[in-house]
Amino acid sequence: MSLDLSPMDEARRQIEICNACRYCEGFCSVFPAMTRQKAFADGDLTQLANLCHNCRGCYYACQYTAPHEFALNIPAVLAEVRVESWERLARPQAVARLFQTHGVAMAGLLVIVLAWFFWALTAFRPEAGAGFYAHLGHNTLVAIFVPAFLTPLALIALSVRDYWREVGGGRVRLSHIVSAFGSAARMKNLSGGHGEGCNFEKGDRFSDRRRVFHQLMMYGFLLCFASTASGTVMHYALGWEAPYPLFSLPKLLGLPGGLMMVVGAAGLMWLKLKADPALGAARVWGGEMAFVLLLGVVALTGLGLYAATGTALVGPMLAVHLATVMVLFLLMPFSKMVHGFFRLAALIAEAGKPAPAGGGE
Repeated sequence: MSLDLSPMDEARRQIEICNACRYCEGFCSVFPAMTRQKAFADGDLTQLANLCHNCRGCYYACQYTAPHEFALNIPAVLAEVRVESWERLARPQAVARLFQTHGVAMAGLLVIVLAWFFWALTAFRPEAGAGFYAHLGHNTLVAIFVPAFLTPLALIALSVRDYWREVGGGRVRLSHIVSAFGSAARMKNLSGGHGEGCNFEKGDRFSDRRRVFHQLMMYGFLLCFASTASGTVMHYALGWEAPYPLFSLPKLLGLPGGLMMVVGAAGLMWLKLKADPALGAARVWGGEMAFVLLLGVVALTGLGLYAATGTALVGPMLAVHLATVMVLFLLMPFSKMVHGFFRLAALIAEAGKPAPAGGGE
């Protein structure tokens, strides 16, 4: 990539060359989308970058990569533009930039501080309660976590609104939402367009491992979220308070969800260590690794807390687990968690645009 151009201008240069070649048109959603125009505004490039899943198949298929004078590296330049869009549209921007470059240290420090905070709170034990509610009262947890969850979601909503305006997203129809969710559920764009998988982990070797680990992480997270939601309904609507037995909805959803998240996080970290950093946004490697590690630790400490039931370890395990969950919530607008919201918005916007000329998808 040219060192004389900004990431946006370098992306424009490379995309215009790609658009003239069109060899990779069927690889993923990026390539048919780019065929709609010959000139690309900044918003167009932001949209293409957030459609990109960094599968890297286009790089290994391209005849214009270095040492060719065009020196194309579409996965890397779109990764730079994508990360820049997350940073630029985040509130506050300074926190987003700090996390991207110092994510492991930032998340680790916050977990330590908040773990001590929750451990200190356990000194004020409620007069009644069972399970972990014997250490921290239900109302105390609600008072702490509701604003810690809703405030980041509000910040993300503002960022997605600004993204939608920037990329020129139009009127949303139900069919657009169904199409986008269907693509996201199957992780269609991680198949490389040919169904053999992507090239993330090793050169021109196709593999579905990254897709599988992403699906384990995503569906595991959704199961854990559903577990928490079902426990909330049971508490408030049915008057059934935690702790819940093994064969109850919160446990039947949460335990497999937690295990899936642990396996997914371990797999994604393993692949990231194997992958070529030159084909991604190398400057934010630490922030991306911190995000995956944080998700894995949230799941692992949740499983550990359940395993520690009835022992003296419940108090310290609860403090660590609540700290990791809180950090995950607080960093949502700045970590790679936001990519799910931006990518879904990109898929919805793409579904609402006319089919590209020339027979693209």
